[in-house]
Amino acid sequence: MIRKIIQIDEHRCNGCGLCASACHEGAIGMVDGKARLLRDDYCDGLGDCLPACPVNAISFIEREAAAYDAEAVEKNKREKMQNNKAPAHACPGSLFKALDHPDPANTSAPSEAPSSVRSMLGQWPAQIRLIPAGAPCFENASLLIAADCTAYAYARFHEKFMRGKVTLIGCPKLDDTDYSEKLTSIIKENSIRDVTVVRMEVPCCGGLESAVRKSIQDCGKCIPCQVTTISIDGKIL
Repeated sequence: MIRKIIQIDEHRCNGCGLCASACHEGAIGMVDGKARLLRDDYCDGLGDCLPACPVNAISFIEREAAAYDAEAVEKNKREKMQNNKAPAHACPGSLFKALDHPDPANTSAPSEAPSSVRSMLGQWPAQIRLIPAGAPCFENASLLIAADCTAYAYARFHEKFMRGKVTLIGCPKLDDTDYSEKLTSIIKENSIRDVTVVRMEVPCCGGLESAVRKSIQDCGKCIPCQVTTISIDGKIL
């Protein structure tokens, strides 16, 4: 039958997962970091998901689609409640969020922390594997791609490296993955000004640097890339 149903623009979608949370029928899920209409017969065409989308990636269209199956939707809801399972769309802790840290000079800082100390992390999540490639923080951004040990080894990491940058962290040895595909998507889909890589002196960190260089090359973009190496005793080499 021809009926009104949602359509998701995957190029606009930033992978925040808010639409999946707003869809009480369970019609929307997250697939490869993007929102997707999983079942036509779960979509009631009322559009609770539309106002939840921060990037206007969802719209209505009229097309051939299965009729809305209220019985199947209710059965699915009951099964989820009985099994006490988390929603399949996303882990709440990995949903994208922009962070706005107030200037400590203009706020009352906690007594246990110096007023000049504050986090420079501008977005969540920070893990390369978790952040969506289309996250809005990437537009016209300077990227800091760092091995996760560097922030522990170098004491002034936030102040020295993170200020004014979108921070992505990872460990190619622990994750046992090639980051180049994800980083290529990030660099290709967004206007990235420059990239800074901060790695440890240990050989396995070379995998992170190689992934970044490969990603820039595969994108065919001329993007400045600077690499800083930290020693295991916390010095810049």
